[in-house]
Amino acid sequence: MTMHAAKQKQTITRIDPTDWFVGMKNPEVQLMVYGKGIRDAQSVTTDFPGVVIDSLVRLDSPNYLLVYLNLKDAKPGTMKLTFQVKNEKGKVKSEVVNYQLKQREMGGDKRNGFDISDVLYLLMPDRFAQGANHQAQMKGLRTYKEDRNAPSLRHGGDLEGLQQHLDYFNELGVTALWFTPILENDSPDHGQWSTYHGYACTDYYHVDPRFGTNEQYRQLIDACHQKGLKVVMDMIFNHCGFEHPWVADLPSKDWLNLPEWLEQSGGTSDSRGTDFLQTSYKLTPVLDPYASEVDMKETTEGWFVSTMPDLNQNNPHLMRYLIQNSKWWIETAGIDGIRMDTYPYAFRKPMAAWMKELDEEYPNFNTVGETWVTEPAYTAAWQKDSKLSDENSYLKTVMDFSFQEKLDSAKHEITDGWWRGMNRLYNSFCYDYLYPNPSSVMAFLDNHDTDRFLGDGQDITALKQGLALLLTVRRIPQLYYGTEIMMNGTKAVTDGHVRKDFPGGFPGDEHNAFTREGRTKIENEMFDWMSKVLHWRQGNETIIRGYQTQFIPYKGVYVIARRWHRHGVITIINGTRRNATMEMKRYAELFDPDQTVGEDIVTGRKYSLREDLPLSPRQALILEY
Repeated sequence: MTMHAAKQKQTITRIDPTDWFVGMKNPEVQLMVYGKGIRDAQSVTTDFPGVVIDSLVRLDSPNYLLVYLNLKDAKPGTMKLTFQVKNEKGKVKSEVVNYQLKQREMGGDKRNGFDISDVLYLLMPDRFAQGANHQAQMKGLRTYKEDRNAPSLRHGGDLEGLQQHLDYFNELGVTALWFTPILENDSPDHGQWSTYHGYACTDYYHVDPRFGTNEQYRQLIDACHQKGLKVVMDMIFNHCGFEHPWVADLPSKDWLNLPEWLEQSGGTSDSRGTDFLQTSYKLTPVLDPYASEVDMKETTEGWFVSTMPDLNQNNPHLMRYLIQNSKWWIETAGIDGIRMDTYPYAFRKPMAAWMKELDEEYPNFNTVGETWVTEPAYTAAWQKDSKLSDENSYLKTVMDFSFQEKLDSAKHEITDGWWRGMNRLYNSFCYDYLYPNPSSVMAFLDNHDTDRFLGDGQDITALKQGLALLLTVRRIPQLYYGTEIMMNGTKAVTDGHVRKDFPGGFPGDEHNAFTREGRTKIENEMFDWMSKVLHWRQGNETIIRGYQTQFIPYKGVYVIARRWHRHGVITIINGTRRNATMEMKRYAELFDPDQTVGEDIVTGRKYSLREDLPLSPRQALILEY
């Protein structure tokens, strides 16, 4: 968007989105026009061919005007919008804005998202790597600190640093990268807390300058695509940052949930008014048929924290803004998927409308929603076309927190004949009949919001067990950065201890885990094991398409198999801390008469499928036959 040259001072300071695309299935576009007193513009006109101005919406604040356009018959080009506005002296003047309508790079059906054939690698840009041209201070931003010795302050990672290490991801064998949010988080530091994590957005259309620019983000994604890597963008529709312009000047009284707290707080996030309501963090009321009004309100309307105002998705103009924003990033940056933060905290119906519209425009795209409840029935109810819910979410992929929780418990236990150890995993997978599509469920050992799988330890055997399951079962796997080099940590003191810097990503690091020479012996052992499994998994039709069979853990041994035509993969877990035996005759149904030998996909060692298989304590084996 550019301003037409004029002698008078311009009223209009900004328009969101900054540009738009013709040829969308939904031809409507909302322009949010910012400017002092712009609400009272007498008219808005354009003579651009094929563009119709459907309506003007005047909100409560005098400094916003919503212009709804219909672009059904429009072609790409520069559209001139003429606003008739009054100046400070009451005289009417014309302001002309040049607005770019762009040609789409491809049709929406050509946008292919991530799926079970992929392995996602989650990383935090601030903590992964710093580029050679990194700037410690950015003009125009609020004061912030970079202190790598402070777990909760910014550490200085950026997009350039990520791009310098794309070969590392290829060497490891992952196929998609999920970055925690990269949009502007322009909030001041609060003691030992800052918005390095990216979940307090203050501008939905600009990359945080500490990470780079919009152009660098697109360049990074293009470079990822050239390396065969997809990119998943982390978005947040539930809340924004306190320093977002909306908070200081609410477009409408119902733009936020519980906006009265702003008056109580004096307009700052450092104090809480008497009416402040923080979310309960309990998501069950959203689907609970017996939920009370107070419980539902605390979940969906309570603020996440005092520094993250809760957005009201039931406001149709706000929701249109957010829907457009997701489309804009798909078209502008070429992202391959979306991860939606705190999905059930937002209101169900408008979020479902977003997913439905996105699916209609991009039928092969994918979005995963964070659904943090550990019961499969809850998670399954959020998946698209679920029969467990009276409202279709249209959300294709959900996150399997049941898998994460059950495995986290199992690693500390001995697998017995009933409920403990690997029985927990068996008893989670047995509810897969609840999912409309188990192959579109995302599983993980850990992420940026949980303790690391290793805790404060270095149990490589337990880690291999967890990964052997994660990478072979009927799920979309997600890895957390540094798992391949056994990074550990817990949240006991601060979340920053599970979000440590990747060694070698920053100037002055003595330990460089990006290279084989820089890694320790045990780090190389873990990296090599993971890389072998990940490369084997790529394009493996048995893992991607195969049906799944699991066996109740027997004498401490848990077996889960995948089969496709005459090909099979069997994952064998000794869930005890002693030697165990896999009694092969119990699993004979998996093998055709001529299938007598299985090969360890990591070592190449061959095992008889007709003889009992001895297992060492906590051993994990993946055999292909």
